[in-house]
Amino acid sequence: MVLESLYTNIKGILIAISYMRSYMADTWTNMWKLNSEELRSKAVLWREEPAIIKIRRPSRLDRARRLGYKAKQGIIVVRARLGRGGMRKQRPVAGRRPKHIGVVHIKQGISMRKVAERRVNERFPNLEVLGSYYLHKDGMYLWYEIVLADPNHPSISKDREMRGKLKAFAK
Repeated sequence: MVLESLYTNIKGILIAISYMRSYMADTWTNMWKLNSEELRSKAVLWREEPAIIKIRRPSRLDRARRLGYKAKQGIIVVRARLGRGGMRKQRPVAGRRPKHIGVVHIKQGISMRKVAERRVNERFPNLEVLGSYYLHKDGMYLWYEIVLADPNHPSISKDREMRGKLKAFAK
């Protein structure tokens, strides 16, 4: 009887947690779809910040937790701002027919998310990227949040779950 009531309590808690996570995800989806005033005002503030900035808490907690974020020492979240638009190539000096100049319709080989991860990894070489997620875009910029972990920090190296996610502990 006691075990059965305990099981129903745990089941109820798990259902509530899954509902909260889906609610958080739906909130962000609705903000993007409606281009909400709150998101636009945040973008105005983010434009004035540096391109790569360490933040205290993730904006999208559900996505950050899925990537391995925990509110503990040794794990940080960084917001990265990237410029939007196509790739630019310098026009050739020597003459040729316009069709073969090759300065427009040039596409990049890797996604902007990977570019953001690479730039953040260059800024924080002692940390390892756990993952990243899309945050917002406007006419000029794209923003991503990247979750990083310090493999040398005692709280990370002792955590068995975190060791499984980091390359530093790969066998």
